[in-house]
Amino acid sequence: MAQDVLKGLVRPQGHGLRLARPRGCGLRLARPQGRGFRLAQGRGLHLARPLRVVIDNDACDNATVIRVDRVKKHGILLEAVQVLVDLNLVITKAYISSDGNWFMDVFKVTDQDGSKLQNMEVMDHIQKCLESDGYLAPPANGPMGGFAPPAEDQFTSIELTGADRPGLLSEVCAVLAALSCNIVKAEMWTHDRRAAAVIQITDEATRLAIHDAGRLSRAQELLCNVMQGDGTCNRGGTGVSVGAARAERRLHKLMLEDRGGGGGEEAVGGGEERGGCGKARPKAAKVVVMDCTERQYTVVILRCRDRPKLLFDTLCALNDLQYVVFHGTVDAEGASKEAYQEYYIRHVDGHPLRSDAERTRLVRCLEAAVERRASNGLELELEVRTEERVGLLLEITRMFRENSLSIIRAAIRTRDGKAEDTFYVSDTYGNPVDGRAIDAVGEQLGHAVLRVKRGGHDASVKQAEGGAVSVLGSLLKGSFQGLRLIRSYS
Repeated sequence: MAQDVLKGLVRPQGHGLRLARPRGCGLRLARPQGRGFRLAQGRGLHLARPLRVVIDNDACDNATVIRVDRVKKHGILLEAVQVLVDLNLVITKAYISSDGNWFMDVFKVTDQDGSKLQNMEVMDHIQKCLESDGYLAPPANGPMGGFAPPAEDQFTSIELTGADRPGLLSEVCAVLAALSCNIVKAEMWTHDRRAAAVIQITDEATRLAIHDAGRLSRAQELLCNVMQGDGTCNRGGTGVSVGAARAERRLHKLMLEDRGGGGGEEAVGGGEERGGCGKARPKAAKVVVMDCTERQYTVVILRCRDRPKLLFDTLCALNDLQYVVFHGTVDAEGASKEAYQEYYIRHVDGHPLRSDAERTRLVRCLEAAVERRASNGLELELEVRTEERVGLLLEITRMFRENSLSIIRAAIRTRDGKAEDTFYVSDTYGNPVDGRAIDAVGEQLGHAVLRVKRGGHDASVKQAEGGAVSVLGSLLKGSFQGLRLIRSYS
């Protein structure tokens, strides 16, 4: 359908994007016989459940093919992609189609090493989740590197939005530490001078969720003041709930709502680098929106450099803006490392886009969804592994602040008594990080393992002066080389 609809369309003016005829998915879509899912190596048929999901290791030479046939509902595509993202699977191609009230989606997926899926437990988990109703409601609990689902009252979730600035996460940690709150898990994103975070905390003494209304109200008040910054922008918000929340899903929604549902600065421009130097950020994605009048669709085409979770991020934007994907093609295969996404959408009210303002809003929100996790080639990825303890995150973020490092994104995890924290950092003014700052952080971390990764393939790295040896020197030889072992814990 994509080729038929786009055939003869005039290239839009001003976008600088050549709308080549979309490539096919290259998937074998023949309906398998019988019920359950078919596996490679002669494993036979699994007959435990009715046919709704097919997992096929024979249809493609270099990937596992997953087909989902379900009754259509709003958000069902995002729900299917969420299942695969939660298991850290890589989606290389996808074909999306709907016919009346029926939905069919075909994915080509691999594991992180580019291999087909072989773990029977993982495949059974995928089938159970994709066949369930409302997968997005419960917490993620996959067998592939997932975390065990928390009990109902195991922790309290705090959601924050506000003005971004150097040292922000350190200030948030200081407030929570002063209130005897322990951070067990957190995600923080920044984009276009705004920040959002989802933080899960427990009581420092009991290690359980906090239910004291007065204490939570005090925390909200103090955190709201922190998120408002210096007072030049009074937009800062906090929210508190008990239980689990999908952090990445919530962060997309929080950052959209922080911009007034896409109608604020994010929808009309902006996009300066951190530090307020006025340098325009190059667009991470090229987005074209066109009308398909004959079939009453709006056609959206997005091209950008491929990266993990890109499909999830773009679908979050479409879902949050209340658009329904009826047909689509996604292709991230090939040596070019470019991702191509094409969607035929309507608003949930059944209409295509009806104004230039709505079209501009959609383009800006898709660009923002891509940029929030896209590397600008300047930041470094720092992984810290050490024994978990109360106040650890406050210590780490204070070290970053004291060494003029700003946190662009952060993912905080605690598993089996170990802290597994990942930070994406630049210097305070958005420039490449000086290696001496990383050396200083490494010395201060003490009994910890610090790994440094270069975020962008074309990033330049400043060497330390005065003959000092920088831990970043070897990074110029490759994108993700490892890096430095400060001191290993026993």
